[in-house]
Amino acid sequence: MLALASEESEEFTSDWWDLAACRDLEGTLTRVFFSDELGDIAQAKRICAECPAIEPCLSGAIVRREPWGVWGGQLFLNGKVLMTKRRRGRPPKTPRPEDQLPEIPVPINLQDRVRYRPAS
Repeated sequence: MLALASEESEEFTSDWWDLAACRDLEGTLTRVFFSDELGDIAQAKRICAECPAIEPCLSGAIVRREPWGVWGGQLFLNGKVLMTKRRRGRPPKTPRPEDQLPEIPVPINLQDRVRYRPAS
């Protein structure tokens, strides 16, 4: 999901913003991209995986140090990419398949700019 502070940002160009899969002009996907539920996060990541704007979206999120949400296929918390996310409470002895989030690779040219937050 992409929300820019100003249109003058070097990360903003209408060419790719118009192609963003999350841009439905009604805000119906906002709850999916900013949810704590694993199912919603997985859905957001799947949308990003097919999006032609994944690279500029992720780049903009890195520059802005987005506080939370799914941006460019990555889950952000406090300006860093979360490596893993699990349900609240005690983890199950056997991992649930529905709790596995899709892994969306970071574009090669952005890999050195991504700051990861270790799992807690």
